[in-house]
Amino acid sequence: MSAETAETTSVLAANQGLYNGFLAAGLLWALGWYGVTSGRAVLTFFLGCVVAAGVFGGLTASKRILVAQALPGAVALLVLWAG
Repeated sequence: MSAETAETTSVLAANQGLYNGFLAAGLLWALGWYGVTSGRAVLTFFLGCVVAAGVFGGLTASKRILVAQALPGAVALLVLWAG
């Protein structure tokens, strides 16, 4: 990536980082405050957001996002509800 491209996309990257930070904070909050069993609804919401963001990114930016983001979120949802 050129320096010019990096500069013009820095705001987008910061927005993406902030968004991912909020998702991580929500998941940690749900686990810490409620635990796995009591926080299942909140965890489901935030993991659903992770999957939705991964699918959107996979369709609009790169197919690799499906594997890197959507798949782990979907697996976490399955583990959450299988337990």
